[in-house]
Amino acid sequence: MLATATQPVGRVVLRDISWDFYQSLLGEIGDAPGTRITYDNGLLQIMVISAAHDNPNRTLASIVEIVAEETETDVCHLGSTTIQRPDLLKGFEPDSCFYFTNADSVRNKNALELPRDPAPQLVIEVDVTASSLNRFSIFAAVGVAELWHYADDKAEIYVLKNGEYEKAANSLFLPVLTPGALTEFTNSYRRKMWPVWTRELREWVRTQ
Repeated sequence: MLATATQPVGRVVLRDISWDFYQSLLGEIGDAPGTRITYDNGLLQIMVISAAHDNPNRTLASIVEIVAEETETDVCHLGSTTIQRPDLLKGFEPDSCFYFTNADSVRNKNALELPRDPAPQLVIEVDVTASSLNRFSIFAAVGVAELWHYADDKAEIYVLKNGEYEKAANSLFLPVLTPGALTEFTNSYRRKMWPVWTRELREWVRTQ
């Protein structure tokens, strides 16, 4: 077992880790707040989430829920629930994940069992610093249809095509949203009171 630690972002990467060890680790610390555990065929990353990471994640998640409500789109928010594919030796905890057209199939579940259950349709990924693991490839392998990536104060939308992510001009599931709109509302949240920010977001959606 080889471990490398990266500071100050609170990230540790372990190599040559078995799936059983990963499962044991999830049982010990998987529900600890502020951590993300990622596994990819022997590589295991443990990351401690900072406020700089979690604030834009929560803002983007709020955008999903508000826009879904305004557009009368069904949505199920499963937060950072653990997503696993034992057959692919891959597992991750997203910053946030959502279901739309198949929301009913997961809404009442206490745990997901992929591939019997569907993969999340939208995952939010915030990068404060570069990750040691290529989580994009893990999301793609599991079958996440849409990915919102936020880094350096900018949001991008990616959609899965032929097993790879391509930049998109609009969200698949909330088409009113563009990368520019996501960037604007995510960044403006820092400067405005919640009632003002939510009102402006709702009014913007209604004009589209």
